[in-house]
Amino acid sequence: MGQTGALDRAEKLRKDGNSYFKKGKYLAAIDAYTEAITLCPKVLANYTNRALCHRARNDWTRVEEDSRKAIQLDSDWVKGHYYLGLALLQKQEYPDGVKELERALDLGRGADPKGYMVEEIWQELAKAKYMEWEEASSKREWELQSLKKACESALKEKHDAFQMEGFLDESGTTNMKQLEALGRVFEKVAEADTESEVPDYLCCNISLDIFRDPVITPSGVTYERSVILNHLGKVGKFDPVTREPVEPSQLIPNFAIKEAVQAYLKEHGWAYRTW
Repeated sequence: MGQTGALDRAEKLRKDGNSYFKKGKYLAAIDAYTEAITLCPKVLANYTNRALCHRARNDWTRVEEDSRKAIQLDSDWVKGHYYLGLALLQKQEYPDGVKELERALDLGRGADPKGYMVEEIWQELAKAKYMEWEEASSKREWELQSLKKACESALKEKHDAFQMEGFLDESGTTNMKQLEALGRVFEKVAEADTESEVPDYLCCNISLDIFRDPVITPSGVTYERSVILNHLGKVGKFDPVTREPVEPSQLIPNFAIKEAVQAYLKEHGWAYRTW
């Protein structure tokens, strides 16, 4: 079979695989994509399409294999990094999984900031980050409670010693104040892990959600990129707050707000929860 014939045959197999996938016939789809890869091993979509079939069957080892093959062919392949990230998270390799999802998100934003993949990747990344925070938060809570009990025990021993020496009234008052001060200290330490309202300046004026990819208009108002692009495309090319004319090309990344959001999320991981 000549090169043109192989390309045509591989394309037909890819379409067959897509059709099988939509019908839930994952094994048949895998066979079609595999044959297409044999004919044209450098077509990226067939690897990530096959990875998607493996994902549907919860075969995460093969999802990882196909994703890595796709990335070897093109290190900027969004789906390759995305599916690899999901596979690594399934293996509980959280740092590496999060790294791959962040890479996929950056690539996706550059290619199509309004695309469904960007939102999907963000949701998976947010879940992973939240799980990381939840695990770390539980560990911190246990450590704080253990430390608090140890401090309270030490204060009680000191109080009992004063009692034996006849300084009951004075030691009792001091002990109470020390216990109250101790409680305030541990409450303050636990504040970062206590869910509250995200500051308004870190949230989009339209969606009211915490910023992910903030951009600023010529009027000086900051919005979430996908949200303001949707507004400009469907409602009109004007700033929703100031009503001043705005073109998509005039939107500029707001790196100061983005860094502020990243710093806030680092200290308040609960804010990743969006579901």
